[in-house]
Amino acid sequence: MILALISPLLASLAVGPLLPGPSSETGPKGPHIVLFMIDDLGWRDLEPGAWTQLTEPQLNGAKEAEGQETSSARHFLTPHIARLAERSVRFADAYAAAPVCTPTRTSLMLGQSPARTGITYWTRHFDQDTSSPFPGEAPLLRAPAWRMNGIQPGEATLASRLRQAGYFTIHVGKAHFGTGPGGDPTELGFDVNVAGWAAGGPGSYLGIDAFSAAGREQRRGRTGPGDHSWDIPGLEAHHGKEVFLTDVLADEAEAAMRRSVADGERVFLHFAPYAVHAPLMVNERVRDRFPDLDGPELAYATLVASVDDAVGQILAAVDDLGIADTTLVVFTSDNGGLSAHGRGGKKHSHNLPLKSGKGSAYEGGVRVPLFVRWPGVTEAGRVARGPVVTQDLFRTLLAAAGGDARDAGATGLDLSPVLGGADVPETRPIVWHQPHYWGVAGPGIEPYSALRLGRWKLIYFHSSVVEESGVDGRPARAVRRPEPRFELYDLSVDIGEAHDLALDQPATVDALAELLSVELEAANAGMSIVLSTGEPVPLPRDLLAR
Repeated sequence: MILALISPLLASLAVGPLLPGPSSETGPKGPHIVLFMIDDLGWRDLEPGAWTQLTEPQLNGAKEAEGQETSSARHFLTPHIARLAERSVRFADAYAAAPVCTPTRTSLMLGQSPARTGITYWTRHFDQDTSSPFPGEAPLLRAPAWRMNGIQPGEATLASRLRQAGYFTIHVGKAHFGTGPGGDPTELGFDVNVAGWAAGGPGSYLGIDAFSAAGREQRRGRTGPGDHSWDIPGLEAHHGKEVFLTDVLADEAEAAMRRSVADGERVFLHFAPYAVHAPLMVNERVRDRFPDLDGPELAYATLVASVDDAVGQILAAVDDLGIADTTLVVFTSDNGGLSAHGRGGKKHSHNLPLKSGKGSAYEGGVRVPLFVRWPGVTEAGRVARGPVVTQDLFRTLLAAAGGDARDAGATGLDLSPVLGGADVPETRPIVWHQPHYWGVAGPGIEPYSALRLGRWKLIYFHSSVVEESGVDGRPARAVRRPEPRFELYDLSVDIGEAHDLALDQPATVDALAELLSVELEAANAGMSIVLSTGEPVPLPRDLLAR
């Protein structure tokens, strides 16, 4: 079965992706577009009505993982997002392009996977490699060369192409698209930028701290210059006030949208609150909604609730402006939920039944919510099955807008037929490629490449842990080796990735390893480098050929 799926796909790759052509720019005006890109929001960080899309076999397969659930894992109040989900097409198998932020956000803007963009990790300072050192007494791998400065001016971004199509483009909140000139969203196609720049997190969520880590430390009585590298720019009017960052950004987004609609503009609003990214801080305005919580989980729950309020506020403004019937709304997240550190309760359990969380190759690191509401096109409450990924939004939104995707290099899928009721093509692969170690230990948090095709997910980890026999009376111990390994999961019955089938399904591993190798070669993807030899780890097919 797997070979039957792969054979026509390999043939199509030889002549390039078979994607629909661009819509005519001279056609009728497209809808207003509101895109909510939430930061670090896990697939289950919402009320059940917003995420429950599992089939019966998946629900049965998730029971084992659900039995491990901690009491701190389910306490989210998101009525506005749940209402949006009910009125949208909900994508049951939606993925972020990467398990960390910049690669996903740049994939949205460029319409390509991180393997193709070369932006495979998060960015920070100009010409600075943010890759964490590989753990252990004797590090084994290092990251290959990658585009550590992210997107730069002159590239064909979603924002620039929408502007060419006649849209007024507004960015509010976290950008994290690039460094240096690429840190300014107005250099990347946005007409307006509020609070977006190179950094990926806020120094503080509080106006009384001037949204600064240094201000937060000073409020706690610590002296010295402090850390200003995470300060949020452009919000000086709110410094010293009892306000919360997510609330301020919602106000700014609403105001910018109202001005643009009043001016007769077609609007593209990219609303990207820094929440729910660390530092986890309590929004006092909504604290009373969670009387049974304290500590990090109280802070996290208020961050999620603040995002929900912001979504509700912006959608209420859309209604009030009388443009709801002509507005396309997208809601998604840039990676899976934080679980390896910083949270309350048991580590790596917060995204159950999904395995692990942010930074991980497993479903908890990359599976995200995705809802699309487009009145007159999408059917409210419909669940679309089949894998889709962040970069698909590039072609999809340009097609809706009547924009031009030619010469942009985009390889994502135009989901327009799916929005109208068609199925997601079974033969389309999704590839992840993160040849970096995130720096926080946890299941699947290590350099890897992976592929999803239909029900199957193949993970190619760039190193292995082996059991080494004791020597001279010393006990046996687990030792990491620069020897890649495969894991294989059937997500149709094992969404929690509890049962590795790599040894049981060698033919499937072979076929998927070949397809993953083809995709990595086509993308010219850089593999992790083995420090002892200076050579890259082999492509998946080459490992099997040894």
